[in-house]
Amino acid sequence: MNNSIIPISIRLAEIAYTKGMQHIIISPGSRSAPVTIAFARHPNIKTYVIPDERSAGHIALGMSLKLNRPVGLVCTSGTAAINLYPAIAEAFYQNIPLLVFTADRPPEWIDQADGQTIHQENLYGKHVKGFFNLPSDQMQQDGYWHLDRIINEAMNKAMDPCQGPVHINIPIREPFYPDDADEYLFNSNPKIIDTTGNTGDLSTEYWNKLKDIWSRSRNIMLVAGQSRLDPDRNKVLNEFTKKYRIPLIGDAIANIHSLDNNTITHHDLILSKNIELKKTLQPDLLITFGNSVISRNLKNFLRNAQPANHWDIREAGYHPDTFRCLSHRIRLKPDVFFQKALGHFLENTRSSDYLNHWIFEEKNTDKSITEFFDSNLQFSELQAVHEVIHSLPDRAGLHLANSMPVRLANLIACLKPNIEVFSNRGVSGIDGCLSTAMGISIHSDHLNFVLIGDMAFFYDRNGLWHDIDSGNLRIILLNNHGGGIFRMIDGPSRQPELKDFFETDQKLFAKNTSFDFDLDYYFCNDIKGLKLYFQQLLVDDGKSKILEIETDSQINKTIFDKYTSQF
Repeated sequence: MNNSIIPISIRLAEIAYTKGMQHIIISPGSRSAPVTIAFARHPNIKTYVIPDERSAGHIALGMSLKLNRPVGLVCTSGTAAINLYPAIAEAFYQNIPLLVFTADRPPEWIDQADGQTIHQENLYGKHVKGFFNLPSDQMQQDGYWHLDRIINEAMNKAMDPCQGPVHINIPIREPFYPDDADEYLFNSNPKIIDTTGNTGDLSTEYWNKLKDIWSRSRNIMLVAGQSRLDPDRNKVLNEFTKKYRIPLIGDAIANIHSLDNNTITHHDLILSKNIELKKTLQPDLLITFGNSVISRNLKNFLRNAQPANHWDIREAGYHPDTFRCLSHRIRLKPDVFFQKALGHFLENTRSSDYLNHWIFEEKNTDKSITEFFDSNLQFSELQAVHEVIHSLPDRAGLHLANSMPVRLANLIACLKPNIEVFSNRGVSGIDGCLSTAMGISIHSDHLNFVLIGDMAFFYDRNGLWHDIDSGNLRIILLNNHGGGIFRMIDGPSRQPELKDFFETDQKLFAKNTSFDFDLDYYFCNDIKGLKLYFQQLLVDDGKSKILEIETDSQINKTIFDKYTSQF
């Protein structure tokens, strides 16, 4: 065999597949060719070609979210690897397992004015769970043993209880391409190093400690951060909140809207009210699980309330002190904790006034929302988002892009129980929102909607630049021809530079994009057109579609202010 990298590439593919990676996205490049060919020729790995690395990273992220398994990425050396960084950072903060394979120059050619060469060791810094640099010379028995160890460790790190991205950097010497006589022979029994999970429990002493705090706490609040739709977890939460009569607060991205009992989803509006009400709603004990929280009002409320105790529940990883009152880091899976707590905590015999206050405010807010949208409104983004949320079909996926879409949806809530909500809220960038939604749709049996603003859409159009068949994606584009969020924020909205330096005025429409990528295209600028063309989005004919909704930034602000000021 003339090419010494081929055995290394084969081992990469063999072990990655055996450890659970069945899908990999490849961005074309020369130095990465041996790795690309190995994955492409593996009989059981599905490959996808995405030319733009930034889009490739986010599509892989979406795939991994939907499949709930590791997805691989291959790219060449140099700036190609840097373009994966936004998706890797998002995956790190959402605990999404990505396996990032970057080709590299051999070490002696770094800083020697050679092309496509940068410092790739620890390129992604603290935003990966592990960095693994393969030795540049592996053609001896100990080298293969070393290589197998590295690949197994990387896979185990990506998939341990605190999942996340890992980076495998591969220095590759020429030649890059196999000769006609070179064969890629895969071994069905590669060396595998397994790792066992820890189901976990707390000691009796620690449960007694928690039980004592529980019994002394008058007002107990449960807050859900971003998490996947999990019917088993939600079933336990239903039982827990019903038994102990405590409110469960969660944003749209928490995916708790299927719960029957004591769920509060209008907290962002409720907590914009007067100080006396906020005092009534303050908890003594705060229990949190999941990742990030959207609602600024909720974060500020809890930071000011400073409950006596705050338990954060997660199986692994770091425990953020988002509300500045963290007192107990509980290392259990949330569903395990709540199930076990049912057997440890005494039933709450105290007054239900605290829960009743929350439910009263939730019902009143829900009534006010209904009355607001039943009134004769000027057409705006807020009305468009309200119509879309209430028109989604059962079992649809909904990706909420960053900036205004995710905020507007969170202010409206009222999602159907079996809608799963996704959003890039790990680092909350607008880059990659469309690509992530594309990745989710590729492996979904249902229609998948992405609600996205114009800046995020046009920034990420390359997420549509590929030959992957994904006919169930529905793009709902809110086009106000600029960064409309800056009119909603008090600081930039008062500045004379608002229009030129914050809103980023643009005159683009998505019609040409739809032609470029062969998508069905619809356009509206009023509620009648929205209702009409949304029905076309529900036609499942194997072709993806765009509905572009044009609105006016100034009207959007007027309606938004009117909506939020009534609470």
